[in-house]
Amino acid sequence: MTISDPPDPTPATNDIAIEFRDVSYRLDSSRQLLHHLNLVARRGETLVLLGRSGSGKTTTLKLINRLLEPSEGEVLVEDRATTAWDPIRLRRHIGYVIQEIGLFPHFSVERNVGLVPSVEGWPPERIRERVRELLLLVGLDPQLAARYPRQLSGGQRQRVGVARALAADPPILLMDEPFGALDPITRAEIQREFLELQRRLKKTVVFVTHDLREALLLGSRIGLFEAGRLAGEYTPETFLHAPEPLVAQYLTAFGAGDTLTQH
Repeated sequence: MTISDPPDPTPATNDIAIEFRDVSYRLDSSRQLLHHLNLVARRGETLVLLGRSGSGKTTTLKLINRLLEPSEGEVLVEDRATTAWDPIRLRRHIGYVIQEIGLFPHFSVERNVGLVPSVEGWPPERIRERVRELLLLVGLDPQLAARYPRQLSGGQRQRVGVARALAADPPILLMDEPFGALDPITRAEIQREFLELQRRLKKTVVFVTHDLREALLLGSRIGLFEAGRLAGEYTPETFLHAPEPLVAQYLTAFGAGDTLTQH
């Protein structure tokens, strides 16, 4: 840490890990992507942001790790406004998993997973042990550490992406349509593995999806987005019985009456 870096935040006394306070985001005077969002993510929960394309889900996610900054209002992470964090330190405090995975093709699996610990100055032996631990955690053979992304299946690459996001043990994990590109069978397998992983690790997860079944299966709570606004907040159970017309549209479109069998 340099002298100019702010100190790490003191642990928050409440259970809120992330908070949006009247947050709006606009590209210009005529294009507002997010309107007066008030929302919290509590420690250890999986908050699912559900909505169709263009509803503001990914914009919300990027405001958390300061890839975007609010036009109005403020986003707090661990009781500190994101604009008060050094952006690099903030992003190392938060794991990030995207649909395209984003592995470096010229890095081995070990170098991909160990990237952040390496930047943080961990000794090589500790990095190797952490990589082995994480590959086992996400259901991969540690012998895959020497392979390159092109030598892996889509499901294996996605697991490596999750392992990389967990490498420095961040308390917060952002996941943007992480399983959307997988075939249905592999996707179902990884969803089940994610549920088990979250039960063990209890990270604070903000998970973006447009798939209602995935939201009901994985979410502790669901924030329903429409046209840049938060339309409602639900548990999976209350979503299935909510009277709002927008909820009814989702339930009709997905035929989701008995989706909650895994919850």
